[in-house]
Amino acid sequence: MDWVDLRSDTVTKPTRAMREAMLNAEVGDDVYGEDPTVNTLQQRLADDLGFEAGLFVPSGTQSNLLALMSHCERGDEYIVGADAHTYKFEGGGAAVLGSIQPQPIPHDSDGTLSLEKVAAAIKPVDPHFARTRLLTLENTWHGRVLPLDYLQAAHDFTRERTLSLHLDGARLYNAAIACNVAAREITSHFDSVSVCLSKGLGAPVGSVLVGSAALIDKARRWRKVAGGGWRQAGMLAAACMHALDHHVARLADDHARAVRLADGLRDMPGVKLLGQYTNMVFVDVPAERLRELDAHLRAASIRISIGYLPTLRLVTHLDVDDAGVERVLDSFRSFFER
Repeated sequence: MDWVDLRSDTVTKPTRAMREAMLNAEVGDDVYGEDPTVNTLQQRLADDLGFEAGLFVPSGTQSNLLALMSHCERGDEYIVGADAHTYKFEGGGAAVLGSIQPQPIPHDSDGTLSLEKVAAAIKPVDPHFARTRLLTLENTWHGRVLPLDYLQAAHDFTRERTLSLHLDGARLYNAAIACNVAAREITSHFDSVSVCLSKGLGAPVGSVLVGSAALIDKARRWRKVAGGGWRQAGMLAAACMHALDHHVARLADDHARAVRLADGLRDMPGVKLLGQYTNMVFVDVPAERLRELDAHLRAASIRISIGYLPTLRLVTHLDVDDAGVERVLDSFRSFFER
């Protein structure tokens, strides 16, 4: 039986058509700027999202790191959500490698950062303080889509205070599909955007950082310093191009399956539905039964992430079909009704 893997949308595997695109990719040495498929991907995303240039990198973590190190110098500060990926889940890279101080702000329940709290966190121009340079947002945040009017307000706020604005767009296209807008309508508010292509879009690896030509020139140097220069990367870029061509609109299917999963779990005994946002479903189950539940699901070839908290995040993606969702619901039901 094929596995139904709900741990993350990062577990997707390249489709047969994507593998064929990779096989047929035209390649060159990207460190020399000579890989035509990489160059096409970079410029395509820059043009699509409203920027001058782009840089293809191995991971979203590296893309965000390069953005932070290109916006900020040693002793500068960026303001970020306390539960944001760039602050909490990227190894402290900005501080460790960039000597950039993070200033975390608690998220509101919708994933936004209160601009009043951000304003209060901006440091005075004084030798005692780090220099506040950048505000970083994340979209989606735990599946939640940042409201478009909030993005406009954040843009206006940073212009008034001479800050730059960066977006961790790990699931940018999920947000665009959920809002029924072109991704450019989201990215137009930002000075730089990191776009991950290996989550719901299903590429095997890769993110693109887009921004001004000057910012991307700095980021390219930092990519080399961080060991991120790669050679014939066109095969990976071809997978990303295929994802952009064929896997954006279908994100709506993932959202619909997450709705179906949430509806099926809503009134199930032993399960407390906390919410469903884009392709993510959050539930609480009894903490003392977590390990037993995990074993039960694995026996049905279902994988979920089990941690030390009773809250589970179930993520739909292109490798989870309707039958898979029904198998998950049947397995949860058989476990909690026995």
